[in-house]
Amino acid sequence: MELWFTEKHTEHVKLSIEVDKQLYSTQSDFQRIDIFESPEFGRFLTLDGYMMLTEKDEFIYHEMMVHVPMAVHPHVKNVLVIGGGDGGTVRELVRYDSIENIDLVEIDEEVVKACIEYLPQTACGFQDKRVHTYFEDGLKYIRKFVDTYDLILVDSTDPFGPGEGLFTKEFYGNCYKALKADGIMVNQHESPFYKEDAYAMQRAHKRIVESFPISKVYQMHIPTYPSGHWLFGFASKKYHPLDDQRVEEWKALGLKTRYYNEQLHKGAFALPNYVEEMLEHVE
Repeated sequence: MELWFTEKHTEHVKLSIEVDKQLYSTQSDFQRIDIFESPEFGRFLTLDGYMMLTEKDEFIYHEMMVHVPMAVHPHVKNVLVIGGGDGGTVRELVRYDSIENIDLVEIDEEVVKACIEYLPQTACGFQDKRVHTYFEDGLKYIRKFVDTYDLILVDSTDPFGPGEGLFTKEFYGNCYKALKADGIMVNQHESPFYKEDAYAMQRAHKRIVESFPISKVYQMHIPTYPSGHWLFGFASKKYHPLDDQRVEEWKALGLKTRYYNEQLHKGAFALPNYVEEMLEHVE
């Protein structure tokens, strides 16, 4: 007997992954949380039936979210992660000895509990003493801070359900205020390929451009996300992701990565023409 997890990417496209067994399932106050075991992708996490990460390809997402801004900003001490309950972004951040404090704001405590128990490869960073976890709404949390963080990483779900408020103009404006004068924000920016995802991407980019003087988009390939073509947004008050890239300083840290490197950093900002046209349209 074969068991398959299937996620609907569009009205006419689905992704299916063979499943060995279901390891965990619960309905929290916010969403349904499931963790499965698969022969191809290892363990994977879904929220309300949507793929969040797999053990096989999560390193791509988390390395590109963290190491791109860390290779640009020279003095990151205080970091805010909004979302990211699986722990992958925190895991990459704690590799930097120079970081003094990491605040993680996750609306759903049950996600963190499940990932610590069933996805220890991803959630291992929560044990670091510099990490402080707050279980509350990131939209409300960010309003309290001004000139506080060097780096804000918006590791959110898609722009509906619990993550909907993290794609608003108010939220990005509050992130701008919460950052120091040379702060950087990186957010997951959806995919440009399918129509509905592309619309969400354009909407987010428009709102970020309205808040930040420097706003660039970069890309990566994540096999289990819709179309496999995924974007992040890089927004800053001061630093340009290419002009201010600190190649030698980052290499000197000796961090071993599986996806990110200094050449890929540059190449990730070279977008296909169809994506550039979408971004220009909203800019």
